[in-house]
Amino acid sequence: MTRVVRFHQIGGPEVLQIEDIEVGAPGPDEIRIRVEAIGLNRAEAMFRSGTYLEEPHLPARLGYEASSIVEALGSNVQGFEVGEAVSVIPAFSMNQYGVYAEQAIVPAAAVLKRPAGLSAVEAAAVWMQYLTAYGALIDIGRLASGDAVVITAASSSVGLAAIQIANSVGALAIATTRTSTKAEALQKAGAAHVIVTQKQDLVAEVMRITNGKGARIVFDPVAGPGIETLAQAMSRQGILFIYGNLSGQATPFPSAAAMLKSLSLRGYVLFELTSDPQRLALAQAFIRRGIEAGTLKPIIAKTFTLDQIIEAHRYLESNQQFGKIVVTLSQ
Repeated sequence: MTRVVRFHQIGGPEVLQIEDIEVGAPGPDEIRIRVEAIGLNRAEAMFRSGTYLEEPHLPARLGYEASSIVEALGSNVQGFEVGEAVSVIPAFSMNQYGVYAEQAIVPAAAVLKRPAGLSAVEAAAVWMQYLTAYGALIDIGRLASGDAVVITAASSSVGLAAIQIANSVGALAIATTRTSTKAEALQKAGAAHVIVTQKQDLVAEVMRITNGKGARIVFDPVAGPGIETLAQAMSRQGILFIYGNLSGQATPFPSAAAMLKSLSLRGYVLFELTSDPQRLALAQAFIRRGIEAGTLKPIIAKTFTLDQIIEAHRYLESNQQFGKIVVTLSQ
């Protein structure tokens, strides 16, 4: 038996329960892992509350991302060894698998070798954020030196990853934040410019920073009415990536700006990348190079224990964090 986090009804963090469950043996294309640390993601809070891209099948597990040790291999699995340090990435449905647990079975396709030199906590804070940012900015957007990119919700783990990736290719990272509370921290984290949207005119500031040209890429998980403003801050033939809906509001199509500037509005989810082995291999190589060079370094906001999973989710939804929230497991 092992301790596993599940929920039997949708709702707030308080619906999460730690239960003793028999994990069993992995199937032919699966790996059983011993979890060392779990990276928390907004998607998991949305799944728990019934507002995610898919509805949970109750009782449901959850958890996309973990650093772990291989315990057992399915009969078809190659390239891994028992006792090896690995990372689990978001490449499955949480209705089928979940890593909020001391032990878990996951598909082998969602397991990568742990980057060298990283602790278990750091390794739990790598793949979701860097793969998400890489997929939009580099794989699709072809962000390059001299490009300007507006990064909203920039103090999130994905936002900070986007800043680091932009800097690594010589692009201009323009971070936005609602209040001035995190502005200084964003500058220290590498943002070339920080726009405090409650105090500053976003469009005017982006145009000033880019000498009237606008940003070629916008990377936004908020969506909602603010899309209209973001579109006005873009350059001709720019790409506006929407990878979430934190606003919870309907998102208008910015038709006037889109027509005048020949803009592309692009919905994006990480699974587009993780379900494509060739694209994932390129992403892995880019991220591993960045980690080795020190240009990509995960920022940890706070750690919790598994017994504190409810408090961890409350903190996740408080928006106080700067970087990644990680849950550690005693072994």
